[in-house]
Amino acid sequence: MNTVSTNLNEMRTQAQRPREANLPEITMGYGSLQSFELLQRAAKSLASSTLVPKEYQGNIPNCMIALNMSSRIGADPLMVMQNLVIVHGRPTWSSQFLIATVNTCGRFTAIRFEFFGETSSDGWGCRAWAIEKGTGEKLVGTDITIGIAKKEGWYGKNGSKWQSIPQQMLMYRAGSWWTRAYAPELSMGLHTAEEIADVFEAEQSEDGTFQVTTDSLRAKEPAQVDESTGEILEENVQKSDLWEPSAEEQEKIKQRELAEGKS
Repeated sequence: MNTVSTNLNEMRTQAQRPREANLPEITMGYGSLQSFELLQRAAKSLASSTLVPKEYQGNIPNCMIALNMSSRIGADPLMVMQNLVIVHGRPTWSSQFLIATVNTCGRFTAIRFEFFGETSSDGWGCRAWAIEKGTGEKLVGTDITIGIAKKEGWYGKNGSKWQSIPQQMLMYRAGSWWTRAYAPELSMGLHTAEEIADVFEAEQSEDGTFQVTTDSLRAKEPAQVDESTGEILEENVQKSDLWEPSAEEQEKIKQRELAEGKS
């Protein structure tokens, strides 16, 4: 047998040895040194790409987190990077990504939406549903209505998409709430960018990230407290936040104070 044939046989044997020995496959993660090194190497290659969002370019730690999250939910790393939006310093998903993740996970049929009520009225709403393939059960999500959006303060915010594209927002919110109820492991406990934008006065910048205005943060600041007395300073309290007893309760308080004074 010539030298070339011998070398080829040795290479085939070496390539087959790991399979014959049933050696465990190394996966990216934080569980072992080999897994961590593999994760770091993959993150380094992504960080050097100009096709990933700018939050990941040249940032190996961010790429490592995105890779870890993608492996946990079974999604493509680039999809995670494109749809992991930072709002008010917090990672959030886009609603479209959550719905797409449910549709491709294989456990459920594709999410469908049902509308009910009169269009543009407070009772107009949407619910999401899907069939669990393992049991055949129809899983119906929470009803989301325009009335709820108004009561929660989502509808009236400056630049609110609830006023311009209410139908789309109803579907986004119904889909994200369905995912949180029936497949929370896919959302990993994160809210959607649309939800956070509804809570704060967040504005979307040119690079796609959301920025929170100073006014919205000031509105969320806790009331100032007088350290000597423990009382909340009135200038920081809205009138509607103060509890005011009824006339009957005021009379009871007065009678109690008189009784305590006599004793």
